[in-house]
Amino acid sequence: MPQLPAPDFPAEVRARLEADAKEVIGRYPDSRSALLPLLHLVQSEEGYVSRTGIRFCAEMLDLTTAEVTAVVTFYTMYRRKPSGEYQVGVCTNTLCAVMGGDAIFDELKEHLGVGNNGTTEDGKITLEHIECNAACDFAPVVMVNWEFFDNQTPDSAKRLVDDLRTGEQVTPTRGAPLCTYKETARILAGFPDERPGAVESTGGAGPASLIGLRLAKGELSAARVVAQRSEVRHETPPHDPSPAEHLSSHDAPQQTSASDPEHPAGPAAEEGE
Repeated sequence: MPQLPAPDFPAEVRARLEADAKEVIGRYPDSRSALLPLLHLVQSEEGYVSRTGIRFCAEMLDLTTAEVTAVVTFYTMYRRKPSGEYQVGVCTNTLCAVMGGDAIFDELKEHLGVGNNGTTEDGKITLEHIECNAACDFAPVVMVNWEFFDNQTPDSAKRLVDDLRTGEQVTPTRGAPLCTYKETARILAGFPDERPGAVESTGGAGPASLIGLRLAKGELSAARVVAQRSEVRHETPPHDPSPAEHLSSHDAPQQTSASDPEHPAGPAAEEGE
């Protein structure tokens, strides 16, 4: 059904957001480029991107609400409905999943009594499964408001959400100290994190991420996985392989014309031949 135009922000909120929005827009040669940070800005006010937030961004950037909505619905980092103070995302992409991410997500759903994108009754936790966090060497990974909690288990993840709900101090495995979702959104909008020591504590890559670099620098000796060719002993004299033989011992047999006795003619050279 058609909806009435979205209401505006209260006057004092509108004035404050306009001042921040003009600062953000001034960073770009084309005002349209400021849309993503402006969406974070309105999300920092309400905790999600409401119809009022969409109207505000459209008016500030001289866009239609349809154009702004198209962007909001494309990116998963923008919420479309009121959610929790802490966004708990469990990586269920391939490596985290096989390392226990699926089990963590299932147990958290039962423990919190919510489904995917569900929010607890106290408004503290919104649970969701998320795609790769580029932290596979610390799998399985849970993120809270985009801060890393590495090498999790179902029990540690349940302790984590319990501490968040009771207000206990929670420290990420690496990165800046944890803050609320609205505070995180304001930082993503491009405003400085003014908490004492927050910037200095961001840290760098962990040891697991740096193994390749250390190998390249010669600080570690590479493990030998495959024997050198000169060390391979042949039971029969070397010979030129026939077309029916695989050139590598690492190739699995495939049902091709070269390996399938039922199709000895070989592949067609031209389509239809």
